[in-house]
Amino acid sequence: MSLMSKLLTSTLIATIALSANVEKPNTIPSNEQLLQYIKKDIVKNPQVNVKGIEVIETKTDKALPGWNILLTNMDIEYQGKDVKVPETIFVKDGLATGHLVNLKDGHDYREDIKPTVPDSMYNDAHLLYGNKDAAHKVLLFSDPMCPFCREVVPDILKAAKEHPDKIALYYYHLPLLRIHPVSGILTRVMHQAQAEGKKDVVDKMYSLKVDPRNTDMTKVLAKVKEHTGYSTTADKLDGKAEKDAIKNDADAAARLMVGGTPTVYIDGEWDKKRDGYKKLVK
Repeated sequence: MSLMSKLLTSTLIATIALSANVEKPNTIPSNEQLLQYIKKDIVKNPQVNVKGIEVIETKTDKALPGWNILLTNMDIEYQGKDVKVPETIFVKDGLATGHLVNLKDGHDYREDIKPTVPDSMYNDAHLLYGNKDAAHKVLLFSDPMCPFCREVVPDILKAAKEHPDKIALYYYHLPLLRIHPVSGILTRVMHQAQAEGKKDVVDKMYSLKVDPRNTDMTKVLAKVKEHTGYSTTADKLDGKAEKDAIKNDADAAARLMVGGTPTVYIDGEWDKKRDGYKKLVK
């Protein structure tokens, strides 16, 4: 169960009034109103302290005329830890809801929307393949042990390598530690290897065979060396630079409301089907 599902309880379809004093029907609610809504109707766990809410981006959708879509991060304190939890809020005419569901087909529109990638995330440190002035930017959050990533990501890497003028590929690490703890080691190895210019190590990680729950650094690094030819040490991987890099990537994922892998963006917008890159190289 995800952290969000443990902390929060949301209701489907129903809308609740934010304020009876909204002067303009489509005015964006104030931060105070949003915080009141979150505390009253979203966070039901009494052990959770909602400290604040940040609106990351406001969007509209042609399928939802008149609705503003607020993409937010809630600042939550839970069991002594501060965490950011994403929440989508639909607002219209002084009403708000976390879910808008089409009664004809059961489709929840919150499943279609993520924030736009800010320009600051297209930086040299994350550029894995392609030219930074390529015609298109593809940004990827991935975990090399994720089965879905193993199916999709190698083809994206290949396309970027073969078409550097069409695709600039920006790679972000998002190890899913609850599912496969070994990724905590592997992603740091990948970051270190890329920083040293050994980008092929990133590719090879997607075919590495290792126990996903193995956290024995010595055994895992031996497997990595055998499979990729790349050698490093526990001391290097436990350094501040490597840990900070992975944390920064996790913060970037939170900023874009990314909760799973692989998550792909093309030219700033979420590619839900993860195959849009194919059209870029035709």
